[in-house]
Amino acid sequence: METRSPAAPVSTPGSTPGSTQVAAPFSAALALTPAEPGVYRAELQRAWTVGGGKVHGGFMLALLAKGALTGLEAHTGAPAGSAEPLSVSADFLRAPDTGPATLATEVVKVGRTASVVRVTLHQHGHVVLSGSVTAGTLPEGPVDWSDLPGVPAEPPADARLTSDTSDRVTPMARSCDVVLDEETASFVRGERGEPLMRGWVRPRGEQPDVLFALLAGDVLPPLLFNLGRLGWAPTVQLTALLRGRPVPGWLRLEAVSRVIRGGWFDEDYTVVDAAGQLVCQARQLALAPLG
Repeated sequence: METRSPAAPVSTPGSTPGSTQVAAPFSAALALTPAEPGVYRAELQRAWTVGGGKVHGGFMLALLAKGALTGLEAHTGAPAGSAEPLSVSADFLRAPDTGPATLATEVVKVGRTASVVRVTLHQHGHVVLSGSVTAGTLPEGPVDWSDLPGVPAEPPADARLTSDTSDRVTPMARSCDVVLDEETASFVRGERGEPLMRGWVRPRGEQPDVLFALLAGDVLPPLLFNLGRLGWAPTVQLTALLRGRPVPGWLRLEAVSRVIRGGWFDEDYTVVDAAGQLVCQARQLALAPLG
């Protein structure tokens, strides 16, 4: 959860003014360079920043997962891309800045069904994020039971991308396509409503994968915007469960807050792919802006 201005309610950048456009900005930003066994270098790009120039929390969760999976595959000798995230949990210790960062991984367990990797992201001599990734193979086949929100598979034909709604959008709003559901995004109309929003998101230049589903689990504006409480809402803890591999197309989103109390609030995300399959569930605890 990050700062976003009310005129720029969304998302992610692939190109920013004065920058070179990248064909697939999400995958490109996740590139890692081996430094030593289990340690990787990354470059946190301005293209994935939100208000205040801080890197988006959902993107950071995806980067943490990429580092953990890469470390696990190197440890076991498995082919690249063979490990899949089942759950990703992270504590946000400091707000990350753009620029170089280092990911350190520790394989805690290698199992037939599930393996566990601890991972930390370091920057400026400090641990910025500390997390754990459970990896295995995502389920396939028919669903025995589900209860999912009724968000249409695609946004309305006349819907506008968030990046087209204002010239004051954050850099992240130009890196992926995000559409807000007008009915639930009350703050866009200058009104107040429930802390619930729906919308759609997809990467630019590529199709969604499980790592992009992690970003989708935090991509909408802070739900407190609907209550008239604008400002920075920093994520303190974010946990996501991956439930399937996304098919090509839009990811549909529903986010809701259950309790806002004492300067804290929660957000629960449900991310469903174009085929109606649940691909990610995310829950976070964040600090509420004062308003």
